[in-house]
Amino acid sequence: MTEQRIVRAAAVQIAPDLDDGAGTLNRVLNALDEAAGKGANLVVFPETFVPWYPYFSFVHPPVVTGAEHLRLYEHAPTVPGPVTDAVAAAARRRGLVVVLGINERDHGSLYNAQLIFDADGALKLKRRKITPTYHERMIWGQGDGSGLRAVDTAVGRVGALACWEHYNPLARYALMADHEEIHAAQFPGSMVGQIFADQMEVTIRHHALESGCFVVNATGWLTDAQRERIAPDEKLRKALTGGCMTAIVSPEGAHLAPPLTAGEGLLIADLDMALVLKRKRMMDSVGHYARPELLSLVLDDRSAGPVRRSADLPSWSASDDADADQAEADAADRGSDQRVAVLRGPARRS
Repeated sequence: MTEQRIVRAAAVQIAPDLDDGAGTLNRVLNALDEAAGKGANLVVFPETFVPWYPYFSFVHPPVVTGAEHLRLYEHAPTVPGPVTDAVAAAARRRGLVVVLGINERDHGSLYNAQLIFDADGALKLKRRKITPTYHERMIWGQGDGSGLRAVDTAVGRVGALACWEHYNPLARYALMADHEEIHAAQFPGSMVGQIFADQMEVTIRHHALESGCFVVNATGWLTDAQRERIAPDEKLRKALTGGCMTAIVSPEGAHLAPPLTAGEGLLIADLDMALVLKRKRMMDSVGHYARPELLSLVLDDRSAGPVRRSADLPSWSASDDADADQAEADAADRGSDQRVAVLRGPARRS
């Protein structure tokens, strides 16, 4: 009989400190203490919460946002650095698995990064959003496939995606194929209106059903004073309303607590991990319900960079050319395309 395992999850919906990244970090640490006090084992924060999501780029044209963009650079954390050290120490002290969204500064570029800390404080994953959306492309660089994976933690296998990455079915499938049990979803919140919240709910509930995993989704919140500060023009300010759907969803697609759609708060729910197997017994999208000989994913999971050094490249020998020639000849004899050879398994990593 499967041993019962319960994970208490917390999804955090709070406002950042728009003046100081250190102030936002303090809010993160206070939320971790509060969640731990309520018995949480896992805590998920909103998208790029530290130091703050770049709301300014959504309501103002790029030509007038230079100062705010530079200010974001000034407060954006590096990985590793003092911010990650502080969160790691809190995770270790409280025995928490933490999923934190940050604006990561890497020399002259910013990235939308998701960090997963284990309960012992170890940083198990740093991934970057693979395609920033719309206005975000003026703010962040693009990530790579190295972060499209789940990691083992004290609460189970955890994967993460940010915002509209959930509209990329292949990105989601990469995490499914890596057998995530808990999916951390992060959105900015306080944007676009009710339609954004509605779309978000559909998206996370569908992923829970399709992946057969729990989804813990956190969205951010802006106070009225913060909205007015970002957008003094009332017409523009309307674009910074609604769009909050902090929620915790079971592998059967059901809310485990009423979602938080306005205001600051901590959403808590207990995850009965036996529901993962219960769902997958019926429909395992990367197992008995998959057809890898017909449909599969090829994923380049190498870390990308501006320079690839010779030491990182595969060695070459004359036999490599001979093997390639023979494979091509065999494929021609079969009357097939050689590319068929890589389309095996639900997700093949290069």
